[in-house]
Amino acid sequence: MNIKIVTVGKLKEKYFKAGIAEYAKRLGAFCKFQIVECPDEKAPESLSEAQDLKVKQIEGERILNKIKDKEYVILLDLRGKELTSEEMAKKIDDLSTYGTSDITFVIGGSLGVSPEVTKRADYSVCFGKFTLPHQLMRLVLTEQIYRSFMIINHRTYHK
Repeated sequence: MNIKIVTVGKLKEKYFKAGIAEYAKRLGAFCKFQIVECPDEKAPESLSEAQDLKVKQIEGERILNKIKDKEYVILLDLRGKELTSEEMAKKIDDLSTYGTSDITFVIGGSLGVSPEVTKRADYSVCFGKFTLPHQLMRLVLTEQIYRSFMIINHRTYHK
């Protein structure tokens, strides 16, 4: 199984890098895992609606260029479905059971994603209604993917 996270922006903080690296190493027992970074588009502090859309479109093209046709895309979106860890594990397990071996999670930029990225998504999940920094969301998502595999494999980590 191949699991990929496509995300906008660079990860700078060493403590986030260390946490993600630890979970990525652990995930190696279950899947091929990778994180693909897309550059974020620089934008002024206050944007017009047109400027906001333009930034999302540029970042959206960068995201879509990192996704292959065969990949099942799960978008992190405030309008997505909130799942428990067990439900996320079931989703990943069901996808692998029914022939989807390439799953891509997308974390958009600070303004969100373009309509084209939303349209490309096969499924959307929400990790809650609060806002998290993108760097922290990367760590949380990576941990939840690892937790999903532990649940799928009936290991005790998840309790």
